[in-house]
Amino acid sequence: MQTSQEHHSTSSLNGLYHQPLQEIDPYCVQHFQIIENNVCPDTGSQGTTVSFQPYPEQPQFFTLDSSPATVGYVDYNSPSATSFLSNRSPFSPQVSQSCLSDQHHSPDNTYGSPASGSSVADNGNEFKHKLREIEISLLGSESGIVDSCHYCPNSGIHKATSVSGCDWTQLVQVDPSLDLRKGLIYCADAISRDDMTTAVDWMELLGKQVSVSGDPIQRLGAYMLEGLRARLERSGSSIYKALKCVEPTSSVEPTSSELKSYMTILYQICPYWQFAYKSSNAVIEEVMANEPIIHIIDFQIAQGTQWEHLIHSLARRPGGPPVVRITGVDDSQSFHARGGGLHIVGQRLTKCAESCRVPFEFHNAAMSGCEVERQNLSVQPGEALAVNFPYVLHHMPDESVSTQNHRDRLLRLVKSLSPKVVTIVEQESNTNTSPFFTRFLETLDYYTAMFESIDVARPRNDKQRISAEQHCVARDIVNMIACENAERVERHELLGKWIRRLSMAGFTLYPLSTSVTNTVNDLLKQQFHANYRLERRDGALYLSWLDRKMATSSAWRFE
Repeated sequence: MQTSQEHHSTSSLNGLYHQPLQEIDPYCVQHFQIIENNVCPDTGSQGTTVSFQPYPEQPQFFTLDSSPATVGYVDYNSPSATSFLSNRSPFSPQVSQSCLSDQHHSPDNTYGSPASGSSVADNGNEFKHKLREIEISLLGSESGIVDSCHYCPNSGIHKATSVSGCDWTQLVQVDPSLDLRKGLIYCADAISRDDMTTAVDWMELLGKQVSVSGDPIQRLGAYMLEGLRARLERSGSSIYKALKCVEPTSSVEPTSSELKSYMTILYQICPYWQFAYKSSNAVIEEVMANEPIIHIIDFQIAQGTQWEHLIHSLARRPGGPPVVRITGVDDSQSFHARGGGLHIVGQRLTKCAESCRVPFEFHNAAMSGCEVERQNLSVQPGEALAVNFPYVLHHMPDESVSTQNHRDRLLRLVKSLSPKVVTIVEQESNTNTSPFFTRFLETLDYYTAMFESIDVARPRNDKQRISAEQHCVARDIVNMIACENAERVERHELLGKWIRRLSMAGFTLYPLSTSVTNTVNDLLKQQFHANYRLERRDGALYLSWLDRKMATSSAWRFE
């Protein structure tokens, strides 16, 4: 068990896998979705109108302290409350060609999730002139600033470079189009240009606008701002590995039961993890319909909840159930969330199989996926093999990080086992080799949609929801923004890139059937908000929040 506690924790979606607008202007980040292969998403998809009753209380503002050495309490009633990011992470998104798409506002999207669109118009001179007017108004014509605006020609985004001496109210009064999202972009741009004075000025202004109990962009802004601070202080890796998270009523790290409860909350109110369970199980059961002995290797076994559902289903197979063997790969996050090692999962699944009268065997592989070798997987002759990668492959460092290239090494290892099917679920996001500023835009775009999707399920002042976001999402965001090279373990790729990678490793896409699609559709219709969309395209499933694709499920075979 010792080995499993020495590795980086897994991603947001992955950690949760342990358990079961306003008028848009052309400079808003939600308009920019990084798309690989020079192909922008199709247009025309419309959302469903969602409305909220106004909350009786104004959200409390809050900022995060990025110093790992500080310990404090979170007081949700204090405007200056200080919080910390979790040492636990759940949502568990190459040099690529990309296009920046001008996302047009969907009339049914009241929150501002990106919609598909065309390239951004360049209104640079007009906007640059306006920013100059703002600075003259606020700082005076003798401020000594020769050129007060930096324009990024590749993205169509303009960034203010000096806010010294201003406050947010003054800026908004002069330029009503300024919002929190745009301010975050300006701050990130300043950091990307090593303009630390401007970056610190923006952080001071933005810190007064974010709130863990506010609207989606205020909540996300708190964690994005923490990532920017951590990048500035070069403390991102320390935060990702060791930062303690403070409960609203406690100053200690969350216990296993507390952490599991946070994961359970998001598991219940978001479909991302059940999407992974349902789609993968449906494919495995379909492919293994006539196999007498089934061996499943799960590279993120977590609590093992997924396989309880499959065991129950296999027990009803006509002619009797097959023999089921499961090998579970572990990690330190799973260990902590369970409150112990893989023997806990084995005991739970064995008990489930006995109750269903399914012949069962569990094998323990307590190690990181990067360490797995063939001898660790207990593969035996005569069994039909299924390999499951649930939100985990993007944690394997590839050729851009290490000459060892564990991502491709692991795929080659799996190929050598001659599996009958391999199931992969990943975030549909492009953050692997993107440079900092492009990656910041993609992260802001992706998690805006995620926080909006969470927003429809729980009240904004719900403390359980606040804790779940802090403990199960925030640290991944910090890692993507603040860390580089081997320290950045959140490295998502779009499905198109996964298709090329698996094809080069010798796999062929196994088209998902209508039956698999219907299984997931039923889940969404019965339990989740109507703004979630499911699309079967090119043999894979795409789960979207409105028009923003969030996750993909695909299956692969080796012949």
